[in-house]
Amino acid sequence: MILAVASGKGGTGKTLVATNMASVAGEVQLVDCDAEEPNVHLFIKPIETEGVIPVTLSLPQIDEGKCTHCGRCAEACEYHALMVLGQQVLLFEELCHGCGACSFVCPEGAISERPKEIGRVEVGKRGSLRLIQGVLHVGEPMPSPVIRKAKALIDPSLMAILDAPPGTSCPVVETVKGADFCCLVTEPTPFGLYDLTLAVGMVKKLGIKMGVVLNRADVGDQGVREYLQGEEIPLLAEIPFDPRISEVCSRGGLVVEELPHYRGLFSSILLKVKELSSGG
Repeated sequence: MILAVASGKGGTGKTLVATNMASVAGEVQLVDCDAEEPNVHLFIKPIETEGVIPVTLSLPQIDEGKCTHCGRCAEACEYHALMVLGQQVLLFEELCHGCGACSFVCPEGAISERPKEIGRVEVGKRGSLRLIQGVLHVGEPMPSPVIRKAKALIDPSLMAILDAPPGTSCPVVETVKGADFCCLVTEPTPFGLYDLTLAVGMVKKLGIKMGVVLNRADVGDQGVREYLQGEEIPLLAEIPFDPRISEVCSRGGLVVEELPHYRGLFSSILLKVKELSSGG
């Protein structure tokens, strides 16, 4: 199965939940889809390196000798990455999504495609855990192609846990779509509740089963619990506000290894996810 770990806001503990669940899951794949700020490797620390795969985007290349400056390419571009000004075609690379529509509609065959490297996917192992990490090059605006490449390397015969970026924007949708279950991590605060409602709406649109993990559960208010009860969304677990967890995370450690009494909590999340995803 594919389990996505997401949230509506940053700092709720997605990576805490994803890395520690993966550490008690046995043979598993952990995919860091936060390509703009990947940090799972700081906790997993892979020992073996399987390889680095470059990620490229196909950008249009205009043959001025063939181009008649008819403007069809600019009309076809949904992202306004092309503009025809008189006898000149302007390309705004940072807006181009590499969809190929411009080359498809060009009546003169004046547009070819050239690859541009925008990131990479790093693959490594630590024991029975395989880490797949997307890394977007600094200055590049679109992590979604890197996320797609990282997900394409998932072995379908093994369980995969996806650590999503924060928020509900395109990179998060790219991460969560196609998952069998989405575990949303939040905190019992008004900010946590507001952003959780956005994330729940996103997951519902994608038609994916979901549950919620409440981090720092013994602070804040009851708003999140009341919301989950009203929406009939299962509460998978409550992680207490424990300064020792913060200390372990600040050192790049795994809670289930340094505070072994928490192993049962993260194992129970996995069990509940498997039950709910199978209809139990």
